[in-house]
Amino acid sequence: MLGHSHATSGALAWSAAAATLPVTILTFPALQDATGHLGTVDLLLGVFLTAGAALLPDADHPDGTISHTLGPITHTACKLISWASGGHRGATHSLAFVAAAACGTWAGEHWLGHWFTLSLVFFLLALAVRALHLCPSGNNFKAWGPIVVLASAGTFAMEHWIADKPVWLPFAVGLGALAHLLGDCLTERGCRLFWPFGLRVSLPVIERTGNKVETFIIAPLFTVGTLAILWYTITHQP
Repeated sequence: MLGHSHATSGALAWSAAAATLPVTILTFPALQDATGHLGTVDLLLGVFLTAGAALLPDADHPDGTISHTLGPITHTACKLISWASGGHRGATHSLAFVAAAACGTWAGEHWLGHWFTLSLVFFLLALAVRALHLCPSGNNFKAWGPIVVLASAGTFAMEHWIADKPVWLPFAVGLGALAHLLGDCLTERGCRLFWPFGLRVSLPVIERTGNKVETFIIAPLFTVGTLAILWYTITHQP
């Protein structure tokens, strides 16, 4: 049963991460108009960090994809979060969590500085690598070892380009978490968006998260669409 749960979570992680990509591409230009500080590097990095942030609400799932991203570290953290939040699709699957994640990112940038930003970039890149299946499958060192290497390499490369307080990072974190919640609301179980209130929002368009249609048709189409929009956005920047 746990194996099935993890497989379903893995398919959901891929779907949620892939689904955030075109949303990120379409919404970042609006943020650029507001700030005037977004370049091609910011756009590319923002896409992958948003995909990683799409896994954050599942930090309440001890057998989910995020739980096995960095081995025992994330597994232990997810067990504690699951206990504190009341189990899967509890507090972390709410609009309050989205606001807390975005505001916490902003506060960390401004109060803790560059090292907080780099640490968050590393963690979100690790989640993106896992969610987008850019590493071997499994829950052992052969799986999460390459994640650490790829996320470390990406963070080291980005240290030379990313600002100490990138204005778009809280937006990316909040957008990724919100996209995950909206996806879960399309299932019969839905989400308690207005936690701690008991109202559960559900629009059952798909039977369950991680089904074959979602995994092998919807997510790949989102990815192809993302690549097309990304190419257009970069080549048509002034």
